[in-house]
Amino acid sequence: VTIFFSDIVGFTDISASLEPDKVSDMLDRLYSKFDALSSELQVFKVETIGDAYMAVANLVEDQASDHAKRIALFAQRAIRAANETAVDMDDPSKGHVNIRVGFHSGPVVANVVGTRNLRYCLFGDTVNTAARMESNSAENKIHCSAAAAECVRKQAPEILIRPRGLIFVKGKGNMHTFWVDTDTPALWEQRLPTIEQRQSLF
Repeated sequence: VTIFFSDIVGFTDISASLEPDKVSDMLDRLYSKFDALSSELQVFKVETIGDAYMAVANLVEDQASDHAKRIALFAQRAIRAANETAVDMDDPSKGHVNIRVGFHSGPVVANVVGTRNLRYCLFGDTVNTAARMESNSAENKIHCSAAAAECVRKQAPEILIRPRGLIFVKGKGNMHTFWVDTDTPALWEQRLPTIEQRQSLF
């Protein structure tokens, strides 16, 4: 699978400067856009926790041939959607939302645990590594691991990837990581094949 994480840059300060209902409204407007993108690109939304958004490809559908490509495209478009989302609809001076994005590719176990307030959970080091890619990312940038970069290069060679170099990642040690291009307008409108379309190829 390939796992996506994002969070809002400066969310603590935003929360301190806005009434709770305005924070809720901002998140609703932003994540409604992300939800629409996830449906369009057939990326599975796992959950939102505060200002964090988690999604995955190649989990509930067979997307072995393009899971990293889907997440890379989702990440590019999520940044554009965020940058078009006003922090406060009543106060343009507060500007628009900026996010950090990170993703990683690897194996996971998925399960529903417990008996109340059930939700689908993912387990494994892949989840932790994806979260670290996000937390070590930068404003309006897409950060990924070497494993994810290799998948993107195979599945979507047209997407530009630049080495970030060796960085220290908490809990992981030194890792070679990469920046994924965020300014590829032609890719924003790219449509990926549906399950039915993929099946028709065989």
